[in-house]
Amino acid sequence: MTPSRTRIKFCGLTRERDVADAVAAGADALGFVLWPGSKRCVDEARLAALAAQVPAFVTRVGLFVDASPEFVQRASRHLDLLQFHGDETPSFCAQFGRPWIKALRMRDDLDLHAAAAAYDGAQALLLDAYRPGVPGGTGETFDWSRIPASLAKPVILAGGLTPDNVAGAIERVRPFAVDVSGGVEAEPGVKDPGQLSAFAAAVAEADRKRPA
Repeated sequence: MTPSRTRIKFCGLTRERDVADAVAAGADALGFVLWPGSKRCVDEARLAALAAQVPAFVTRVGLFVDASPEFVQRASRHLDLLQFHGDETPSFCAQFGRPWIKALRMRDDLDLHAAAAAYDGAQALLLDAYRPGVPGGTGETFDWSRIPASLAKPVILAGGLTPDNVAGAIERVRPFAVDVSGGVEAEPGVKDPGQLSAFAAAVAEADRKRPA
């Protein structure tokens, strides 16, 4: 079923002012990167401080890449939703008592229907561009035509989205949600409030033009 409104997740938040700006722009979810290989990584103490600034009805999402169960469990105290970007198995993802989503990098050989069946406990599948050795945040798009029109799980579209191309992405894919990080930044980990607002406005305009 096509959603009547495309949800927005702003990812890679590292500063309180960016949390406030993202919420003001209309974010449905905020993502906090907990993978040390990212320029946008926050530690547990920073996560706790930022998560405390998020108001009710905005989902706090933690991004993990092959983290230890102990680390995920500790961090999950500050989160509403877990996002797994590594080689985590379905049973690993499901063990923490929190809703979760699985990120999939769009390799040439990826069978999305099979992945949706394997990760049937996920709340959604996040589809991102594939670059060898990089689990996400590449700033690159992928061939959106590879996404089946009907998939057993809601689609969160990521990978190279910006205020300039997100409307076209929504028209093409009709995702449940869109996820952006670098496309609304002044520099890695520093969001641009104008770009946050422009992205949200572009999503709203795309939804307004969507056929009933």
